[in-house]
Amino acid sequence: MIEAISLTKMYGTKKGVENISFKIDKGEIVGFLGPNGAGKTTTMRLLTGFLYPNDGDAYIERNSIIEKPLIARKYIGYLSENNPLYEDLKVKEYLDFRGRVKGLKGKELKNRIDYVVEKCEIRDVISKLTGSCSKGYRQRIGIADALINDPPILILDEPTQGLDPAQIYHTRELIKSLSVEHTVILSTHILSEVEAICSRVLLIQKGNLIFDGSLEEMKNAFKKNQVLDVTFLCDETKGREILSSIKKIDRFEKLQNEGEGGSSFVIYSLEGEDIREEIFWKCFEERIPILRLNEKKKSLEEAFLKIISEESKEEEIQ
Repeated sequence: MIEAISLTKMYGTKKGVENISFKIDKGEIVGFLGPNGAGKTTTMRLLTGFLYPNDGDAYIERNSIIEKPLIARKYIGYLSENNPLYEDLKVKEYLDFRGRVKGLKGKELKNRIDYVVEKCEIRDVISKLTGSCSKGYRQRIGIADALINDPPILILDEPTQGLDPAQIYHTRELIKSLSVEHTVILSTHILSEVEAICSRVLLIQKGNLIFDGSLEEMKNAFKKNQVLDVTFLCDETKGREILSSIKKIDRFEKLQNEGEGGSSFVIYSLEGEDIREEIFWKCFEERIPILRLNEKKKSLEEAFLKIISEESKEEEIQ
C-alpha cells in the first residue's frame, strides 16, 4: 500500500531525511516516532507530495509520488502538523468546500459530510466558524477533512499536539476507530501516544530511520539481561544464600518489603539468560515458598532513550 524507497530531502546543505526506506501494508497503524526535528514531518510531506525528494521515490497504491503525484494523493487523507483551517468559514461550509476540492458533489458529498460529522463528533459545532472552535474541535475538523473523500490511507502529523488530557483521550479513541477501515500513519514524539494507538514503530533520528518493528520488538531491542522482582517467604540471609547459588545471576539487590512479609530482591541475570525456572527449582529443593516473581518489562520510554543514546554513541565513534 505504501512503499518508500531511499527517500532523501535536503534543505540547502542541511539534511532533512536521508535514504529512508520502509513498507506499510493495508490495515496497519504505524507510529513515526522521534525527537523534535528528527525528520518526521519531512517524511510525511514527502509521502503526501507537499515536498519533492532530492533522491528516491515513494509509491502510494503503486503510484509514484514523482511520476503520478495527483493520482497518489487521491489515496491519502492528510492532517498536517499545524492544521490550517479557513477560519471565516462555518464548519459545514468548510467541509463542503474541501469535499468539492477533492472531487465530491451532490448526494455523495452530502452523505460524506454527514458521515464525517458523526464519526468525528463535531455536530455541536457544525454551524460555528472554524476560527471560533476550540483546539480539540479544530483537530477533529482537520481529521474530518482528511476523511471526507474516504481515502484508504490517513497520515496524521502530531494530531494531539496542544490538546488537554480529555481531548487527547477522545482524539486517540477516534484514531483507533479509524484504523478499522483505514491504514493510519501517526507522526508523534509522544511515547504514550504510540503505546496507546500503534502496533508498529518507525523510529527516526537526525533524518535516518534507525528502527522498524513492533512495540514489543522495540522494547526488547536493547534488552541485555533479564530483571526479576522476587519475594521469598524466608529471612534475608536465606534469600541471599539461594540467589548466590545460582550461577546465571549476575547480581541482586535487597528491596524494602511493603508489608507482605518475607524477603524481596531485584535480580539481574547474565546476558541472554532466563533464570526463572532455576529460581523455582532451587526454592522447591529448599522448601522455600515464592510469594512473588515478576519479570520487569522494559518500558517504551526506556527503549526509546536506549536506542537514541546507542545511535548517538555510534555517530560519535564514526
